[in-house]
Amino acid sequence: MKAAVVSNNKKVKIEERELRNLKNGEVLVKTEYCGVCHTDLHVKNGDFGDATGTILGHEGIGKIIKCADDVKDLKIGDRVSIAWMYEACGNYEYCNTGRETLCRDVKNSGYTVDGAMAEEVIVNAKYTVKVPENLDPAEASSITCAGVTTYKAVKVSEIKPGQWLAIFGIGGLGNLAVQYAKNVMGVKIIALDIDEEKLKFAKELGADYTINTLNIKKEEFNEKIKEITNNKGIDATIITAVAKIPFNQAVDIVKAGGKIVAVGLPVEKMDLDIPRLVLDGIQIVGSLVGTRQDLKEAFQFAAEKKVKAKVSLKKLEDINNIFEDMQNGKIVGRNVIKF
Repeated sequence: MKAAVVSNNKKVKIEERELRNLKNGEVLVKTEYCGVCHTDLHVKNGDFGDATGTILGHEGIGKIIKCADDVKDLKIGDRVSIAWMYEACGNYEYCNTGRETLCRDVKNSGYTVDGAMAEEVIVNAKYTVKVPENLDPAEASSITCAGVTTYKAVKVSEIKPGQWLAIFGIGGLGNLAVQYAKNVMGVKIIALDIDEEKLKFAKELGADYTINTLNIKKEEFNEKIKEITNNKGIDATIITAVAKIPFNQAVDIVKAGGKIVAVGLPVEKMDLDIPRLVLDGIQIVGSLVGTRQDLKEAFQFAAEKKVKAKVSLKKLEDINNIFEDMQNGKIVGRNVIKF
């Protein structure tokens, strides 16, 4: 089978691979679609450690073509996800308290185990989620990571209907964050980016206001926020951007008692105004992907047409060009590889 494999020169090679035999609890999936996530770019570049030889991809959707003998809850023909969390230990603190994504022994598709940018993939049956029949599989691929990640982030923000939420970065994640926040949670949204095309897209998706943050001064930024919110301020922010500046801007604009949810993974370090943090009771929290239950919910909202992923279909051989466009911020929505 063909697969996109991390090479030792920060490029991706299309190679022929053979899969091992299934073990207990596993299913074999014939891949239909796989979205390309910014985390794939980090893995390819070695930002999280050397992943040479690993098959990329954790936004996969496909149909089961073989099941291990002990798998009872899934059957051949079921359409399922191939997500970032390949499996967790299922024991101890995090797995027993609904926080399985924080498991210290977690295995991740396309990083610590081979992922979904291949014609066929082995998946742990317990950690895959069925795709609703009325959800387009190409769109479902984006929900498998980008969608569930932003849905979880909106939940973590604890934003309430009618409150103000600022979303930094309207890329593959941010555009879905706008939709989950607006159409599911009923909040008021300010979308922030440095790209006018992405801001226009955010407006089309329902953002109440947009702000281009390119070279914006702190004082001007704060005045705009006051004007837009009628001096009420920003109740929470979600940062999907992959640069340091938006993280610092989020601290500047959130109101006293507000919450900052970090999702993007820039390699730089964040500057923190500690007196502002302490005196104004600002909360900063990271939000990592989502659980299997989060994914079920995220899929269902997409199936109900409350959320629609914008996808552009590509070939597996386009992967390095996709990464180049991603690095240069040229992608609106999500590039999805069609098998």
